Amino acid sequence: MLQRLAASRSKWRDTIINTRRWLHSEDSQATQSYTARKNSWFSPTILVLGFIPVFTFALGTWQMQRLQWKVALIDELQEKLHREPIFLPKRVNLSVVPEFVYRRVLLRGRWDHKHSMLLGPRVREGSHGYHVVTPLIRSDGSTVLVDRGFVAKEFADADTFERGETGEVVILGMLRTSHTRNSFTPDNKPTEGTWYWADVDAMADYAGGEAKNVQPVFVEQIYEGSSQDATLRLNKGIPLGRAASVDVRNAHLSYVITWFSLSAFTTAMLVRLVLKRRAQNHHRPLPRQ
Repeated sequence: MLQRLAASRSKWRDTIINTRRWLHSEDSQATQSYTARKNSWFSPTILVLGFIPVFTFALGTWQMQRLQWKVALIDELQEKLHREPIFLPKRVNLSVVPEFVYRRVLLRGRWDHKHSMLLGPRVREGSHGYHVVTPLIRSDGSTVLVDRGFVAKEFADADTFERGETGEVVILGMLRTSHTRNSFTPDNKPTEGTWYWADVDAMADYAGGEAKNVQPVFVEQIYEGSSQDATLRLNKGIPLGRAASVDVRNAHLSYVITWFSLSAFTTAMLVRLVLKRRAQNHHRPLPRQ
């Protein structure tokens, strides 16, 4: 009798333990199911869409800083351009030339037409041609390089620009440095007289270099005459200089708009996707217990 009672009690104890284990297992599965359903809106797509707005916003902020820097630079160059012109010293200190970029300068001397160079091809108002770069031999100083301006191709081929101005001349120009060469610009060929971009050091060597007192100083001649006179000069093959203006490219504002717009657009996409996923999960039934 006692053995049967003990066996019965042991059986009930095992039943209670198994029941508790089953309830705990069911609770755990339900909790895991709810947690999985609660977090199932998260996915790699959400992660990528979450990264793009942050990245593009950072790029927009960087371009904003670049825009402020470029505007300040242009203002500084404009201020230099409107200062009173100065005569270049007899010997130019090359180390300070970058500080005087876009500064107007006066030059007096005679053209060394024998070492003129055609820089191009270039286009002016639909007409194809070149810029004429001629060394100016200064009577009171070193020889410097002057971009005299544009001539049409037919006049460049006939060398009419060499007969345009003789004797001593006084010109007004802007101090510049070598042009920035992009990856699509071919190499210059000095021995063939082919110049695609203004490499001031190479041009100075072509004109005689230090042996001929030629300094690698580059000046762009300024034209301040009327439009009628400009047309007359072009028709006669006389080089036409450039306007006194700062031509620094500034496209940072368009970059700012692009990156911030992309950041806002992807942020809206992210919010919409998250809300849609959470709404779908909210209406999805829980698994049966």
